[in-house]
Amino acid sequence: MTKNIKIDESLEKYISDNSYDLHPVQKEIIEYNNSLGDLKKMQISVTQAYFMQLLIKINNVKQILEIGTFTGYSALSMALAVKEDGFVTCIDKNRDTSTIANNFFKKAKINNKIDLIIGPAIENLNNLINKKKSFDLIFIDADKENYIKYYDLTIQLLSSKGLILIDNVLWKGEVINNNKNDKMTNIIREFNTYIKNDKRIEKTILPIGDGITICRKL
Repeated sequence: MTKNIKIDESLEKYISDNSYDLHPVQKEIIEYNNSLGDLKKMQISVTQAYFMQLLIKINNVKQILEIGTFTGYSALSMALAVKEDGFVTCIDKNRDTSTIANNFFKKAKINNKIDLIIGPAIENLNNLINKKKSFDLIFIDADKENYIKYYDLTIQLLSSKGLILIDNVLWKGEVINNNKNDKMTNIIREFNTYIKNDKRIEKTILPIGDGITICRKL
């Protein structure tokens, strides 16, 4: 079996420097998140953000739903990729980080393309279902304990042939470590098995960032 190259921070920077140009506010969010210590790991990688932007452009995605926004890097990245008639709806329960994210959106002058709903995800997902909302791409990057619940709710909101992306599915590689049986690692393993056995979708896991699953509705 061909081995994938290991991507460390230096190689990630090389890829970034030789692949794409970041929006000034994207750079500002990265700098801000780097000042947060361990919390910076809540931000998706630059490579992952650009990959998502390409998916949006290739598939002409117009309506996007994000669960878990943190300080806004991924939401801003996706909003920058959609066309004029595109829109990103975000759900996050943390009022403080949501305020920071909204400030970044305004600074990038793209807040007209983003609606950040503050509150519990399950409650707000049910509200969207009741309103018969539909999304072409859904990105899940929130509390892992509820990943299966979020997934089962979001698939009801997915348009025909739409995509669901789920972050952190390799959990720093711990999913294959037989000596790791802590709660969070097992939750990710359980989720991955659940997705594997779901016949409603076709799926794959890509080793980008901390691992991202791509699901396409059949």
